[in-house]
Amino acid sequence: MQKETDQTAAQETMYQGQLAEEKIYVASQWQLMWWKFRRHKAALVSGVVLIFFYLIAIFCEFLAPFDPHEISEQYVFAPPQGIHFVDEQGFHLRPFVYGLTPGRDPETFRKIFKVDKERKYPIYFLVYGDPYKLWGVFQMDLHLLGLQDRSGTMYLLGADRLGRDLLSRLLYGTRISLSIGLVGITISFILGILIGGASGYYGGLVDLIVQRVIEFIRSMPSIPLWLALSAALPKEWPAIRVYFGITVILSLIGWTGLARVVRGRFLALREEDFVMAARLAGASELRIITRHLVPSFLSHIIASLTLTIPGMILSETSLSFLGLGLRPPVISWGVLLQDAQNIRALAHSPWLLVPGAVIVVVILSFNFLGDGLRDAADPYSR
Repeated sequence: MQKETDQTAAQETMYQGQLAEEKIYVASQWQLMWWKFRRHKAALVSGVVLIFFYLIAIFCEFLAPFDPHEISEQYVFAPPQGIHFVDEQGFHLRPFVYGLTPGRDPETFRKIFKVDKERKYPIYFLVYGDPYKLWGVFQMDLHLLGLQDRSGTMYLLGADRLGRDLLSRLLYGTRISLSIGLVGITISFILGILIGGASGYYGGLVDLIVQRVIEFIRSMPSIPLWLALSAALPKEWPAIRVYFGITVILSLIGWTGLARVVRGRFLALREEDFVMAARLAGASELRIITRHLVPSFLSHIIASLTLTIPGMILSETSLSFLGLGLRPPVISWGVLLQDAQNIRALAHSPWLLVPGAVIVVVILSFNFLGDGLRDAADPYSR
């Protein structure tokens, strides 16, 4: 009886294996890529993390508890206020924060804050507060969380040198820092496909000129080149124009790597049978490039772009941190890190480095996601 049971189990296992193999044989290229991508756990987690951050970027006005530009001289460099559920009276379902009482250290005369447990401020969800324009269009004043008692304070990540809520500024900065990567990579994608595709498809003199230009750009030191191009932007430009100026500058520098990849793939594919068939069918060269050559290695391009976006974000952060990129009142992660340049302020207010920790998480997430996409781009490898 046991022997028959074992044979039945073995036959069932073999049958399931055959079904799995047949499922692989009839699967499309994108299905195979998705199945392989799912096996990369770090890439899956990183994808969820990035979706979370981009949702923050989209709804930052609603998520921010306060106006990021509101100044409070009384709470300059206020420390983070912890969220509590338990007090002397016991456990409470509604979270709350204790009040802060500013004062002076009698020895150093440095401003300090004491937790006042006599004042409790309950935290509510969907609270009406500071007015804002969602996406710059819809006038609203509803926030995800906040205080109904406007006399209270809720600095969950502390305050900066002007007493502005760091959490609200961090949420607003997420939109600028993450969108500059997407906008910049879109421009780099177009330039890399067109210039690199022309270099690989036509070859000859066109390839020679394009490759020498790419080598010239890549031979220049990145940081001095960024500094020179950023310094060329007029200081009287408004914030939005500086934003697009920085994006264009990063794109003009960042297209060379993708162009090299596209050129190499075009050299390998331009003599393939499907390209020759498209030529004999009378397809134009632009159609051959956009409808036949580029889709044939689109997965490699996606993986390459995913690994390029962190470079764009770090470039903007570096320029803004040095004061040569985005400038206040624009809020980005690099602008927020400018307060961390002051060693004295940083020693007493370590929470000013929170934007740096967020940058590390986002960059690592992009790198893990890029690794997963790069592996999934070749689903037949083992």
